[in-house]
Amino acid sequence: MGLLNLFRHPSFSHGIHPAYHKGATEAVPIRRLPFPELLVVPLSQHIGKPAIPVVKKGEEVVRGQPIAEADGFVSVPLHAPATGRVRNIDLMPTARGPKAPAIVLEVFGGSTQGVRWSHPRDPASMSHRELIRAVQDTGLVGLGGAAFPSHVKLSIPDEHTVATLVVNGCECEPYLTCDHRVMLEYTDDLIRGVQFAMQATDSERAIIGVEDNKMDAIAAIQAKLPGDGSIEVKAVETKYPQGSEKMLIKSVLGKEVPSGSIPAQIGVVVNNVGTLAALGRLLPRGEGLIERVITVTGPGVARPGNYLVALGTPIGFLLEQMGCCEGGRNEFVLGGPMMGPAVSSLDTPITKGTSGLLVLDEPELEAQAPPPIWPCIKCARCVDACPMHLNPSQLGLLAAKRTYDLMAERYHLNDCFECGCCSYVCPSNIPLVQYFRIAKAINREQAA
Repeated sequence: MGLLNLFRHPSFSHGIHPAYHKGATEAVPIRRLPFPELLVVPLSQHIGKPAIPVVKKGEEVVRGQPIAEADGFVSVPLHAPATGRVRNIDLMPTARGPKAPAIVLEVFGGSTQGVRWSHPRDPASMSHRELIRAVQDTGLVGLGGAAFPSHVKLSIPDEHTVATLVVNGCECEPYLTCDHRVMLEYTDDLIRGVQFAMQATDSERAIIGVEDNKMDAIAAIQAKLPGDGSIEVKAVETKYPQGSEKMLIKSVLGKEVPSGSIPAQIGVVVNNVGTLAALGRLLPRGEGLIERVITVTGPGVARPGNYLVALGTPIGFLLEQMGCCEGGRNEFVLGGPMMGPAVSSLDTPITKGTSGLLVLDEPELEAQAPPPIWPCIKCARCVDACPMHLNPSQLGLLAAKRTYDLMAERYHLNDCFECGCCSYVCPSNIPLVQYFRIAKAINREQAA
């Protein structure tokens, strides 16, 4: 076993190895999806305060034009994903469940849909403050799923100094391959975006961490690296949840982020490859984020692949284009199966944080029908799987007793980032991660 470890790429302790199901899309080039007749653009597509509309019902807009402005620092603007007319500003379905305010845009079918609004910039000549403001003006957020405003993440607090930018190219969620294709097809944009992020954070070096099931992406990046050695790419073990920022920091740097701390406190900041590729493309052009690459796949999809999709595209339109099986019973997941939310409304739009659409058809759902929940047998599989080295079994027992405050105070509930490893390995089928989400939500309500 010791000899085998010599040939393994670096990783973190614990975690799981689920079936990855990436074969249907990992070799399929990115293709552009047609525009639907209507786009639904939610005002809140990011962590922080929702954007404020700057357009009115009936107003005509061109593709790329700002249609909502940021409401403060922890907020980002929105841009028109297509040339068209504002039909309404109304409450519309979201992936989270409750309806939320959104700009509904009628797309002009006769338009060429070229980007007609831009403000070219020279990032190299910008001051730090100008650069951060320019990043905010793009409306860019974390495209790995968290949707945290990128300019906020690149704004390092005065009390911290960042030496290393870690770039997440792991894409450890099953089924998803959009980041893989971005690394292969948008390599120049990625390298440029990494350099902009290094400039914004005053980082001395950057390390792009990529799981070792994507060696072609590693080769593509290596071929484009600058000769000064400031950026390197490193293979890490294929394991879930390797893409979590604390796990990736441990894998590529051997450092641990203390409980309750952020990476900047140990001199590190982490960004996703898709985010930085978008940064490298949008920032010099002075354009806004109006589309993104997503993976559309699953047993219920006739034409799986990676698609460049206008933000606000309803998932029902995607399903029509992909040849989703009609009739029967389907389940739709935005993102990957481990952490992505299931949605029930086909009017739910693609947003900035949507990395994929997974469609499970009736046979697949029957195979995955929820089994009965049994009492905890103290097997400790969840303890062995938890990448944060928590005790999910104990937390689950406390959740059953509704002692939510004790879970946070003594058992570090807030260190859990809801990766789902504990639920995945539990032989008693206890939905542990759902219990933890409820506990954290109740604690937040009580604190408020």
